[in-house]
Amino acid sequence: MLIVVWILNAVALLAVAYVLPGIVIGSFWSAMMAALVLGLLNTLVKPLLILLTLPITIVTLGLFLLVLNALVFWLAGSLFKGFQVEGFWWAVAGAILYSVVSSLFSMLIFQQ
Repeated sequence: MLIVVWILNAVALLAVAYVLPGIVIGSFWSAMMAALVLGLLNTLVKPLLILLTLPITIVTLGLFLLVLNALVFWLAGSLFKGFQVEGFWWAVAGAILYSVVSSLFSMLIFQQ
Protein backbone atom coordinates (compact mmCIF):
# COMPACT_ATOMS: atom_id res chain seq x y z
CA MET A 1 0.00 0.00 0.00
CA LEU A 2 2.83 2.40 0.90
CA ILE A 3 4.57 1.76 -2.42
CA VAL A 4 1.37 2.57 -4.31
CA VAL A 5 1.08 5.90 -2.48
CA TRP A 6 4.75 6.62 -3.19
CA ILE A 7 4.26 5.95 -6.92
CA LEU A 8 1.09 8.07 -6.97
CA ASN A 9 2.94 10.96 -5.34
CA ALA A 10 5.74 10.65 -7.89
CA VAL A 11 3.19 10.75 -10.73
CA ALA A 12 1.57 13.78 -9.08
CA LEU A 13 4.97 15.50 -9.01
CA LEU A 14 5.45 14.70 -12.69
CA ALA A 15 2.04 16.21 -13.44
CA VAL A 16 2.92 19.36 -11.49
CA ALA A 17 6.22 19.67 -13.36
CA TYR A 18 4.37 19.22 -16.66
CA VAL A 19 1.89 22.00 -15.88
CA LEU A 20 4.18 24.53 -14.15
CA PRO A 21 7.30 25.67 -16.03
CA GLY A 22 9.04 26.80 -12.83
CA ILE A 23 9.25 23.22 -11.52
CA VAL A 24 11.63 20.80 -13.23
CA ILE A 25 11.96 17.05 -12.69
CA GLY A 26 14.62 15.13 -14.60
CA SER A 27 13.02 11.69 -14.90
CA PHE A 28 10.54 9.32 -13.32
CA TRP A 29 13.23 8.06 -10.93
CA SER A 30 13.98 11.64 -9.94
CA ALA A 31 10.27 12.06 -9.26
CA MET A 32 10.33 8.92 -7.10
CA MET A 33 13.26 10.25 -5.07
CA ALA A 34 11.70 13.72 -4.84
CA ALA A 35 8.44 12.17 -3.60
CA LEU A 36 10.43 10.27 -0.97
CA VAL A 37 12.27 13.43 0.14
CA LEU A 38 9.02 15.40 0.18
CA GLY A 39 7.30 12.68 2.21
CA LEU A 40 10.13 12.58 4.74
CA LEU A 41 10.13 16.36 5.09
CA ASN A 42 6.34 16.38 5.54
CA THR A 43 6.66 13.70 8.20
CA LEU A 44 9.68 14.96 10.12
CA VAL A 45 10.10 18.71 9.58
CA LYS A 46 6.63 20.06 8.88
CA PRO A 47 5.07 19.19 12.28
CA LEU A 48 7.90 21.04 14.03
CA LEU A 49 7.40 24.06 11.75
CA ILE A 50 3.67 24.02 12.43
CA LEU A 51 4.29 23.97 16.17
CA LEU A 52 6.83 26.79 16.01
CA THR A 53 4.62 29.02 13.87
CA LEU A 54 1.35 28.28 15.66
CA PRO A 55 0.75 31.89 16.81
CA ILE A 56 1.07 33.35 13.30
CA THR A 57 -1.05 30.50 11.93
CA ILE A 58 -3.80 31.35 14.40
CA VAL A 59 -3.60 35.08 13.61
CA THR A 60 -3.85 34.42 9.86
CA LEU A 61 -6.68 31.91 10.39
CA GLY A 62 -4.60 29.07 8.98
CA LEU A 63 -3.46 30.78 5.79
CA PHE A 64 0.15 30.65 6.95
CA LEU A 65 -0.01 26.88 6.42
CA LEU A 66 0.09 27.61 2.68
CA VAL A 67 3.41 29.35 3.24
CA LEU A 68 4.70 26.39 5.25
CA ASN A 69 3.65 23.97 2.52
CA ALA A 70 5.46 26.10 -0.05
CA LEU A 71 8.60 26.29 2.11
CA VAL A 72 8.70 22.52 2.56
CA PHE A 73 8.13 22.04 -1.20
CA TRP A 74 10.91 24.54 -1.94
CA LEU A 75 13.23 22.86 0.57
CA ALA A 76 12.67 19.50 -1.11
CA GLY A 77 13.58 21.13 -4.43
CA SER A 78 16.83 22.45 -3.01
CA LEU A 79 17.83 19.21 -1.25
CA PHE A 80 17.53 16.96 -4.29
CA LYS A 81 19.25 17.82 -7.59
CA GLY A 82 16.76 16.01 -9.86
CA PHE A 83 13.91 18.18 -8.58
CA GLN A 84 14.19 21.96 -8.95
CA VAL A 85 11.83 24.70 -7.89
CA GLU A 86 12.69 28.07 -9.44
CA GLY A 87 11.36 30.37 -6.72
CA PHE A 88 8.99 30.89 -3.84
CA TRP A 89 5.88 31.62 -5.93
CA TRP A 90 6.51 28.54 -8.05
CA ALA A 91 6.77 26.63 -4.76
CA VAL A 92 3.40 28.04 -3.63
CA ALA A 93 1.73 27.07 -6.91
CA GLY A 94 3.49 23.70 -6.95
CA ALA A 95 2.54 22.85 -3.37
CA ILE A 96 -1.10 23.70 -3.97
CA LEU A 97 -1.28 21.81 -7.26
CA TYR A 98 0.64 18.85 -5.81
CA SER A 99 -1.80 18.62 -2.91
CA VAL A 100 -4.80 18.74 -5.22
CA VAL A 101 -3.44 16.18 -7.71
CA SER A 102 -2.21 13.72 -5.09
CA SER A 103 -5.54 13.99 -3.23
CA LEU A 104 -7.44 13.29 -6.43
CA PHE A 105 -5.24 10.29 -7.20
CA SER A 106 -5.75 8.94 -3.70
CA MET A 107 -9.51 9.39 -3.92
CA LEU A 108 -9.67 7.63 -7.29
CA ILE A 109 -7.46 4.71 -6.31
CA PHE A 110 -8.50 4.14 -2.71
CA GLN A 111 -12.21 4.83 -3.06
CA GLN A 112 -14.24 2.55 -0.82
